[in-house]
Amino acid sequence: MLTAKQRSYLRGKANRLDPLLHIGKDGINKGLKEQLDTLLFDHELVKGRVLDNSLEDVQGVAHKLAADCQAELVQVIGSVFVLYRENPEESIYNLPG
Repeated sequence: MLTAKQRSYLRGKANRLDPLLHIGKDGINKGLKEQLDTLLFDHELVKGRVLDNSLEDVQGVAHKLAADCQAELVQVIGSVFVLYRENPEESIYNLPG
């Protein structure tokens, strides 16, 4: 569970990121979950976007993906969400205590 200070730190880092994950009309499927798992392992902090042609709502998608990939939901703004999962081998971000 992230603290408010850690969440704020990650929001600042995510501000400069481009969305790497796009959820369209197909919604959440096995391939998308595998792609997110790989992105979280490689980047730890991943920004995603729910496209206009998707039938899913952003909050629902963000919470479901976070639960399925054992990640933390950092924020949801508009159609964009940010997920974080620390890499156990080599962490990129030094979260504040």
